[in-house]
Amino acid sequence: MKSTKPDGSWIAVERHARVLGIDPGTRLAGYAVVDFDTRSAETTVVDAGVLRLSADASLSVRLQQLFDDLNQVIAEHAPTHACVEAVFSHTDFAGSAITLAHARGVVLLALQQRALPIAEIPPAEIKKAVAGNGRATKEQMQRAVMTQCALATLPEPPDVADAIAIALCGGRRLRGVQP
Repeated sequence: MKSTKPDGSWIAVERHARVLGIDPGTRLAGYAVVDFDTRSAETTVVDAGVLRLSADASLSVRLQQLFDDLNQVIAEHAPTHACVEAVFSHTDFAGSAITLAHARGVVLLALQQRALPIAEIPPAEIKKAVAGNGRATKEQMQRAVMTQCALATLPEPPDVADAIAIALCGGRRLRGVQP
């Protein structure tokens, strides 16, 4: 089992890792499962998509759906690590940050119940590591992910690209490459 050091970096002991990257949301939650060889540059996107939550349902119902759907992804893919986008808040979007925090809490609970080592990485750090710019646009992130993962098309919707980028950042940390 892996553990997290007090500074937030991961201790990696085995050669292969499967990282689940999650871009939390209360309408759409992006997820990506990426396999890493921790001693080389080899990465493989195993699965990526979005969990579509019922737009007309109450927040509590959507959070239950997020929890259930995420548990299905975890059961299907058996990740060894998880990486979640850290909370970003701006005074102009305080309400959005609070709603997003509910989704993050559900995601963190689902991951913790499976005893997965969890890394939380700030959005600007993910963008800089993957696109080379901490303020990259959604389209820039999609293009960077498509290129780095040798995908035939842009990952759609952008939440999928974000989840892949989150998993890429987490996997790079396992290799000791800090973004």
